[in-house]
Amino acid sequence: MSFSVATRIARRELRAGLRGFYIFLACLALGVAAIAAVGSVRAGIEAGLAREGAAILGGDAQAQFTYRFATEEEQAWLASISTQVSETVDFRSMAVSGDERGLTQVRGVDDLYPLYGEVELSPPLPLDQALEMRALPGGVMQPVLADRMGLSVGDTFTLGTQEFELRALLEREPDGAGAGFGLGPRTIVTLEGLETSGLITQGTLFETQYRLALPADADLDTIAAAAEERFADAGLRWRDSRNGAPGVARFVDRLGAFLVLVGLSGLAVGGLGVSAAVRTYLDGKIETIATLKTLGATGSTIFQTYLIQVGVLTLVGIAIGIALGALVPLALGPIIEARLPVPAVFGIYPGPLAEAAVYGVLTALIFVIWPLARAQDIRAAGLFREIDGGGRKLPRFAYLLVIAALAVSLVGLAAWFSGVWMLALATAGGILGALLILAIMAWLIRIGCRRLSQSRLARGRPALRLALGAVGGPGGETASVILSLGLGLTVLAAVGQIERNTRDAISQDLPEIAPAYFFVDIQNTQLDGFLSTAFEDPAVDRIDTAPMLRGILTRINGQPAKDVAGDHWVLNGDRGVTYSALQPDDAILTEGAWWPEDYDGPPLVSFAAEEGEELGLSLGDMLTVNILGRDVEVEIASFRVVDFGNMGINFIMTMSPNALAGAPHTHIATLYAEEAAEGRLLRALAGAYPNITAIGVRDAIARVSDALGGLAAATSYGASATLITGFVVLIGAAAAGTRRRVFEAAVLKTVGATRGRILGSFALRSAILGAAAGLVAILGGALAGWGVMTFVMEADYVFEPVSAFMIVLGGATASLLAGLGFALGPLAARPARVLRSKD
Repeated sequence: MSFSVATRIARRELRAGLRGFYIFLACLALGVAAIAAVGSVRAGIEAGLAREGAAILGGDAQAQFTYRFATEEEQAWLASISTQVSETVDFRSMAVSGDERGLTQVRGVDDLYPLYGEVELSPPLPLDQALEMRALPGGVMQPVLADRMGLSVGDTFTLGTQEFELRALLEREPDGAGAGFGLGPRTIVTLEGLETSGLITQGTLFETQYRLALPADADLDTIAAAAEERFADAGLRWRDSRNGAPGVARFVDRLGAFLVLVGLSGLAVGGLGVSAAVRTYLDGKIETIATLKTLGATGSTIFQTYLIQVGVLTLVGIAIGIALGALVPLALGPIIEARLPVPAVFGIYPGPLAEAAVYGVLTALIFVIWPLARAQDIRAAGLFREIDGGGRKLPRFAYLLVIAALAVSLVGLAAWFSGVWMLALATAGGILGALLILAIMAWLIRIGCRRLSQSRLARGRPALRLALGAVGGPGGETASVILSLGLGLTVLAAVGQIERNTRDAISQDLPEIAPAYFFVDIQNTQLDGFLSTAFEDPAVDRIDTAPMLRGILTRINGQPAKDVAGDHWVLNGDRGVTYSALQPDDAILTEGAWWPEDYDGPPLVSFAAEEGEELGLSLGDMLTVNILGRDVEVEIASFRVVDFGNMGINFIMTMSPNALAGAPHTHIATLYAEEAAEGRLLRALAGAYPNITAIGVRDAIARVSDALGGLAAATSYGASATLITGFVVLIGAAAAGTRRRVFEAAVLKTVGATRGRILGSFALRSAILGAAAGLVAILGGALAGWGVMTFVMEADYVFEPVSAFMIVLGGATASLLAGLGFALGPLAARPARVLRSKD
């Protein structure tokens, strides 16, 4: 019976319009829209990857070999299962034009490339015409490399010992996204043109890809299983069009999950606004609630009445959020896709929208039950006596259990939907901890301002005393502003601290002495001459060299490595391998011993200690490493410290020389020299040995920093949504305090205060609250930044003051503007009319 009565009362009250619920709707809609938009963009990218999987990969399937070409038997099998096979080779080299040199990622292609998709060139012309042999073989390169080297179409450049003519600029390659991260811009030439370059020889660092066009009825699962079985010990890496760009797909999935969790932070901020809006609305309904209770309405009827109203408005807010989250990516699709390295298909995807709706419903329930439950338990007499809403006790224990169950459900669903349990739990814990800290800080700020208002500091400063008294007094907006604006600023501060520290960890926290260049592909016959040429320059301080091979760790104690050690990064792809008869001077052994200089027994290996522990390896374990298509079985003789942070020559595996006897290989070198001499050294060494590739440490750092900048920008966009929601809540808090300010202004005018003094008091109040929220955000952001850098990045953390200062300034400014915006109305009210209404 009570529910039907509650429904009827709720329907009648809703007829009065949405007055008092605009902030409620805005907060809920913004939070849901942010999550829905991120999910829609992620779904669009996943759909694009699925639709264009063959073009991104370069074929229906791909067989890739490390530092060798497929044998005749292997090529025959690949041809037997396909209608076409395209052979390409990929490696790093130096493009040379006069005195200009640039690191480039070279792709040598055959006549069938690309099997799928189109290469876009400027000026537009078919790729085969751009690469055809005329007086010289042709080549195309990305504009950034051409600009860096001062090249125009028609100019010539050299790769190794072969000269090429630049026929066009490479605007887009269809399989670029599947190629992964490269240290240099792309150059494309023909395999035939590379034959006389001296760059593709045994032992040099290159990869070959065989892209397959399969019959329409081909079963990808069956073919993949057959390939893995046939080439299990041949160093093959197999991919098909279902996972054309695995690195991009993993990145998009993880970034999308992270941004959804950042969106949940925004929804939590919006929840605070929802709770404040409901509380303010109920304050305005005090007389109505008191009248209903006097007429016999039970507490449950009151609770149901306003829960129905809030439920209807929640659905409206979620509908608005879903519409925005679906339509904004659709409208901005062309702009977003133009900035993506992969294709995307933007449309309406029900999955992400439903996920956002579930988050919205749970968040709304969590934050509205508390004020509704409190209103239910207030007596009618108390309501009539206390216009501000009566007591402030906690809701009944049953309601607290419901709120807790809803919160657990929200966190559990976030972990399930995102697929990253630890990150979801850490985010939930961070939000809860931040809210707790903010609540404590709001309480401390109130106490502090109350005491300051009575101190000597406030004497003779009426505006300041009034502002401090209002911040420290009961019933103000201190808690609402600190919680809402503080949480939004905390998320943004944390992003700023993490982004700055990550960049510092790469670019500034380098070792005191770092190499200027890495040189690769130094042939055995070139090593002595290379060292002599380099040491002729007095600016060279030191050169370290080591033999260089690449191998894939395929088995541990006879079992497939991934079955034993899981999906560890050492097992994903090939790793550097070297050999040494003597223990290097900087090699620190943690277990075992080095082999004798003239050792000629069963092959041995010294393994990196930290990675060995993560893989669960022990002394005496047998490892099978595929090198150039041949399995090498070695026994672990020792573990040693490997510090990749020193930017020197570091290998996961160092073998005894007899393990790699006869294996073709090259050498790697690190050159330490004065910065002013780097250009001179590069010209001298590249001129003498054109096949050797030089990788500048500063250029590599710049490429990584650019990638991190894009990630930080995407994260900042997500954090900005949280901050915008916080500003909406701030506006709601300011609007909710309008009635209180009207009364304050009337009283102050009556006792002789001028409008300027009253406005100054209101402005100081808002600035104090904003600055306090900013200071709390700095503390929270610093703690979050320290936690991420220390426990996730495993790097040092240094407080970054510039972004912190901007956070405080932004918080104070935002709060000041919102406070001033809602102060003009109270100042214009006539004291007599206001005070008469309180009689």
